[in-house]
Amino acid sequence: MKVVILAGGLGTRISEESHLRPKPMIEIGGNPILWHIMKCYSYYGFNDFIICCGYKGYVIKEYFADYYLHRSDVTFDFSRDNEMIIHNNVAEPWRVTIIDTGLNTETGGRIRRIKDYINNEPFMLTYGDGVSDINIFDLLEYHKRNGKYATITAIQPGGRFGVLDLAEDGAIKKFTEKSKQDGGWVNGGFMVLEPEVFDYLNDDPKLVFERAPLEQMAKDKQLIAYKYNGFWQCMDTLRDQVLLNQYIESGNAPWMVWENE
Repeated sequence: MKVVILAGGLGTRISEESHLRPKPMIEIGGNPILWHIMKCYSYYGFNDFIICCGYKGYVIKEYFADYYLHRSDVTFDFSRDNEMIIHNNVAEPWRVTIIDTGLNTETGGRIRRIKDYINNEPFMLTYGDGVSDINIFDLLEYHKRNGKYATITAIQPGGRFGVLDLAEDGAIKKFTEKSKQDGGWVNGGFMVLEPEVFDYLNDDPKLVFERAPLEQMAKDKQLIAYKYNGFWQCMDTLRDQVLLNQYIESGNAPWMVWENE
């Protein structure tokens, strides 16, 4: 199953870093947060990635083009026709497809532009700025058991985000505006989608996936939430980046499940 990662936004709320590189390439613990997200999925055996690029997408392309150099010790021997020797080569079992989905394209437009790469199969979708210790196997099983077009992971981070109105069984009734109240469930990414989702998308680059498409799926009773109370943290601001680095420095980064192997 393919994993689609939305990595094309401008990242204006963390402009201290994003003026130089796209937000998913901002580092925590010495590696881009995009790398952390991919490692989370790879831990569960999902290694086929589609990255939706936009703002400074060339930075992402160059990172993967030189991945061995980023992850290995290297000797440059200029006395031997500029010979390069790679030591301690680190290889990931990844297949990474990087698609330029447009500089100012909204989330719905970005997803629509990778339709041909999905091959009419179910796929996973998440944002390029959030990590979690969610069990991907449990999420996928929940999605299959409920038989909806779309499952999104609902988390409770506090009052900074738009709120989901959920029924007792997890069905999403509607979306509401941002709220200050504690305990509101919000869309934390880590979604599982059926190919029928593309029926709700059009070619409008300004189409926001989280608005009309998801709202219509909710009305059609084809959208359900996987309520998750474990660790989840986005990197929306510089403060969030500092917090994530503190988790790593403390030796207790809950999302780094691969470190326990």
